[in-house]
Amino acid sequence: MQSLWMLFASFMFAIMGVCVKLASELYSTSEIVMYRGIIGMSVMGCTILYQGGSFKTTMPGQHLWRGVVGVIALWLWFYAIAILPLATAMTLNYMAPIWIAVILLAGGWWKGMQQVEWPLVAAIAMSFVGVTLLLQPVFESDQLAGAITALISGMLSALAYLQVRKLGLLGEPEYRVVFYFSVVNFLAGVIGHVASAGGGPVVWHAHTSAYGIGLLAAIGLCATMAQMAMTRAYRLGKTLVVANLQYTGIVFSSFWGVVIFGDLFDWHGWAGIGVILASGIAATYYNTRNTARGAAIARTDPIASEV
Repeated sequence: MQSLWMLFASFMFAIMGVCVKLASELYSTSEIVMYRGIIGMSVMGCTILYQGGSFKTTMPGQHLWRGVVGVIALWLWFYAIAILPLATAMTLNYMAPIWIAVILLAGGWWKGMQQVEWPLVAAIAMSFVGVTLLLQPVFESDQLAGAITALISGMLSALAYLQVRKLGLLGEPEYRVVFYFSVVNFLAGVIGHVASAGGGPVVWHAHTSAYGIGLLAAIGLCATMAQMAMTRAYRLGKTLVVANLQYTGIVFSSFWGVVIFGDLFDWHGWAGIGVILASGIAATYYNTRNTARGAAIARTDPIASEV
């Protein structure tokens, strides 16, 4: 049942995506990242103090790597959400398991494992067919930059998810993982906003309405709850179940995109989403269950069991 934490995390991430898209009309991406970090730090800091936990960690380097990669992925994802249909941005970001499969294949080949695992190659190839179908309208519009950004975000998310798993297996509690990720969010948001001024005066958007404040609060709270649930799921849940349950985020975001933003897809878009979803599930299943290499890697390097 611990794997069901990923279902809750996917729902919260979808709600966060809705709020990010709405907030992007009022605030810059760097400001949204910063406020997401402030709320995350506040919530997790109070939680740690209330539960008598400790801020002290023996693996600052691991946290830094997870934070830097994760915040870049988050930043790019927020940017993509602002300019793409919600379901498109979410689907491209949720290609992380496919990218992990690519990483594992490339790593195996680099280490001299010449065996080509054709089912996994086929799953990866089909996922990119799905991307082409999903992005066909984008190629005819001004949203290509957003699509590329979302793809890169998914690649970096793959590295971040692997690091989350590694921290959990090393015994780091999820509250500390989420807290330090929020710290990096805050610092990156501030630095990014100051840098975007280009040496000129730094202008922060004023909070002129409860609506804007509410959106920022919702982003921070939903993201924090989702991070906690995701970290717990990856640490305690069954790898295959957890990895596949994350795809429910595509379903949630598609629903919200249609209901709230009136996003409409032709058959290319829905087919693309379906192909990407099926390819990701197939890659996950094959690499964790059907190959001796996957089993061996899972024993020697547990973070590889993400896919």
